[in-house]
Amino acid sequence: MKESKRMKSLKLSTFQLIVVLYLTGALLSTGLLLLPIGHKPGVDLSLIDALFVAVSALSVTGLSTVGIVDTFNTIGYFFILCILQVGGVGIMTLSSIIWLLVGKRIGMRERQLIMADQNRTDLAGLVKLMREIFLLILGIEAAGTLILGIYLLQYYPTANEAFLHGLFGAISATTNGGFDITGQSLLPFKDDYFVQFINMILIVLGAIGFPVLVEIKDYLTYRGPHKYCFSLFTKLTTTVYGILAVLGALGIYFLDRTHFFADKSWHESFFYAAFQSIAARSAGLTTLDLNEFSMSTLLFISTLMFIGASPSSVGGGLRTTTFAIAMLSVYFFARGKNTIKIFKREVHPIDIQRAFVVVSTGFFIWGGSIIFLSFLEPGLPIVKIIYEVSSAFGTTGSSLGITADLGVPAKLLLIALMFIGRIGLFSLLFIIRGREIKESFHYPRERILIG
Repeated sequence: MKESKRMKSLKLSTFQLIVVLYLTGALLSTGLLLLPIGHKPGVDLSLIDALFVAVSALSVTGLSTVGIVDTFNTIGYFFILCILQVGGVGIMTLSSIIWLLVGKRIGMRERQLIMADQNRTDLAGLVKLMREIFLLILGIEAAGTLILGIYLLQYYPTANEAFLHGLFGAISATTNGGFDITGQSLLPFKDDYFVQFINMILIVLGAIGFPVLVEIKDYLTYRGPHKYCFSLFTKLTTTVYGILAVLGALGIYFLDRTHFFADKSWHESFFYAAFQSIAARSAGLTTLDLNEFSMSTLLFISTLMFIGASPSSVGGGLRTTTFAIAMLSVYFFARGKNTIKIFKREVHPIDIQRAFVVVSTGFFIWGGSIIFLSFLEPGLPIVKIIYEVSSAFGTTGSSLGITADLGVPAKLLLIALMFIGRIGLFSLLFIIRGREIKESFHYPRERILIG
């Protein structure tokens, strides 16, 4: 009897098991990156740097304490691509595909893990969804590799080199990984708008949300008698994503119009601002030296990274729908309404409550990390600290060049932030949340002054 109780207490919840799986994935990835076969001659990669790059790749962030092109060889590049792929589609998505291939039956426990990993609210159609997500992502990456590989033939002396860069670039952009093997991100293509445009398309497809991609595919192949109806999630997330992309580009331009953009032509300004706005969702790739931006622009981009990408996507941060629900709640409350009605639908009260809980938790973690990092690295400018923390939390991977110089405690802090960004704040809260208890009694209610 005692043994049964002990085993029951040791049984992990679904969200706790997801964390264990990602921790296991991080350790295995670290071991993979430590293998000398993936290093360039004479390179000695430390354990903390291997762990940092592994978590960065698994969380599809892109921050790195070492130069990827200076540390890893072609085999090492493929190690990183494999980790990016696992992190991008999710451990449970990849596991479900493997289970299907080997003919294993996917039971209730596995379906619960998939639901938690993909931030879904129900178990219906999960296996079919995982298969569609996997095939869509592979299709997008294959198309990106083909287009970029053929186009980059003009930049590299051999087809092997051109397609290696095309493959790495396509997977890094689609998974919003932010890693590069040019050594300069996309700076070599700062005047090549075709390369920038393809990368922006791939970034958006990765960050917009897997359910959105599936619904768009269903819409394009729909042959039913009635008009196809998109879900509220798809309508809201695409609207918010588009608004943030446009406002982000406009904000970056106007904040730096008298500084960085002062001597730029209209098309240079457009692509610089548009690319940085799109990349700030979660990608981390850049076409310029970010240190050239003013402090106000860097803080603005930090805000965009803090908001992050859409739920059930490759990105992190608060997530677009969380931000949207919180802002809409404020807007409707200011208008004297107690409900949120959008696209002829009413948002469920529990989703409003969850949005504010996630926002509050996000601000607490983000603000606390800024304070702690400034304590650990007192010599760094505060704007660089804010930028680095926002980039890690949003799994963006954009940096002002301070990552490699951080001490071990600061690196561990960023590793924790990247890990939280990958599993999501909602999953993090469910890890520490106990079982829901139905209350058997209530005390008399009393109002409290607010604001």
